[in-house]
Amino acid sequence: MSGHSKWATTKHKKAAIDAKRGKLFAKLVKNVEVSARVGGGDPSGNPTLFDAIQKAKKNSVPNDNIDRAVKRGSGEGADAVSYEDIMYEAYGPDGVAILIDCLTDNRNRAIADVRTTITRNGATLADGGSVRRLFERKGVVRVPKTWEVEEGRKSVEKSVDEDQLMEATIDAPVENIEDQGEGFEITCDPNDLVEVRKSVQAAGIDYESAEVAFVPSFTQAVDDLEVAQKIEKLVDLLDDLDDVQEVYTNAEYSEAVEKGLEEADD
Repeated sequence: MSGHSKWATTKHKKAAIDAKRGKLFAKLVKNVEVSARVGGGDPSGNPTLFDAIQKAKKNSVPNDNIDRAVKRGSGEGADAVSYEDIMYEAYGPDGVAILIDCLTDNRNRAIADVRTTITRNGATLADGGSVRRLFERKGVVRVPKTWEVEEGRKSVEKSVDEDQLMEATIDAPVENIEDQGEGFEITCDPNDLVEVRKSVQAAGIDYESAEVAFVPSFTQAVDDLEVAQKIEKLVDLLDDLDDVQEVYTNAEYSEAVEKGLEEADD
């Protein structure tokens, strides 16, 4: 499992803790607002907004919060805020590359919080572009292996395996499908994201999220559990910052390290 892409585990861990959940809600709502501002408030004509709303709903953000965010973003709300997208770069423990994607209304606060978190946890800020060049922008569609649908008055569990997913997307411009434990991660060119997502939907398959993300072009092997724990702690602390939307790394853990991290979480 390469990069910081343990999406299902992270989602469930956040949902279990109220404080984490509140921060996640705030990030998702902010993303909806900015998507509406950039491409308009109609999800049918703004696929980025459609996917931002989908991701918020999948993470149980209340519909009222989502609706208000769309209105603020499209200029109907009186409390709209202007956000700036900033990317910070760092080298973490063992030289792991880290990208920190921020969406902020206060650049000074964002860099101060990021710098403090980085320097206090065995990492260093990097020169602009030195880490970014190690990642590629990709469209990423995350598909769960099982999900529930309402049929009549009962809930029915549906599932998909890798062969079915490959068949569903055979005519779509998919670059890779990777099994990530609780779900699959489909990658494609960012310009093909909507087409790939629609091919998944057309096959009656549920999806967790569809968004443009940064995927490492090569990974840094991490075979030491203690180093991996330091990386995970740093990523979690960065992710907790109000201005941080996403954190990407090129760390690739060995099976032994993955098992050790899972046991530590239990």
